Amino acid sequence: MNLLVLLKMVPDVVEELEIASDGAGLDMDVARMALSESDDHALEQALLLKERMGGTLAVLAVDAAEVDDALFTALAKGADRALKVDAGEVAQLGTRALADLLSQVIADGHNLLPVDLILTGTQAIDDLDGLMAPLVAHQLGLPYIAIVIQVTPDPARRVASVVKEYPGGVRGRFEIDLPAVVGIQSAERPPRYVPVAKVRAAMKTQRIETVQAPTLADGGTVLAEVKSMSKPEETGRAEMIEGTPEAASARLCGILAERGLV
Repeated sequence: MNLLVLLKMVPDVVEELEIASDGAGLDMDVARMALSESDDHALEQALLLKERMGGTLAVLAVDAAEVDDALFTALAKGADRALKVDAGEVAQLGTRALADLLSQVIADGHNLLPVDLILTGTQAIDDLDGLMAPLVAHQLGLPYIAIVIQVTPDPARRVASVVKEYPGGVRGRFEIDLPAVVGIQSAERPPRYVPVAKVRAAMKTQRIETVQAPTLADGGTVLAEVKSMSKPEETGRAEMIEGTPEAASARLCGILAERGLV
């Protein structure tokens, strides 16, 4: 199996996020970046497939802060190749432009083809549109399925059986032709931990391949523009209800009645 995982760096929500001076986005000069959680699950699923079926695993990401750490971590976990796209300002654009860019990088050589499965996270926290996988599949002319929680390839038949998750705990099993693009909701098990010492060893013995970004036909036009962004306003409206259960329930019913809710 030849596997390719598309990785994306997103703002680390564990850290305090600051609004840029223009009010139209985050201040990326102070924001700490981290690997998108769903992409981390896509990487784990690919590692599980490689361990079961053999083959090669490559990871591909657009240059961003802390991306080298994420790529060397992927190598330390078991990836065979790590590629970084030097995209300049394109790295700040939307999902559609990035999908177009990555699709061209995949198709333009760099020994990424042929590939049996391209895996990426279903969605990232900085866009939530879930369009990376379907857009890449469209650009490459491949079948696509997302919100997947299990992948079982059958290379002999050139198909893969996948389990797709639906709301309400419903699951569906589908068969998809290979090669294909799969959006991973969660891997079959939590992403593995890799010791820092192993990552540092990978930094000394392995390398990240840097490729230049291709020219986008439309220049990477952004279809949706953020006009303003602000933090939630702090208010003092919360009321802590104390006392016995009877007194608390009476007060709660009184509040609801005062607001015309009951």
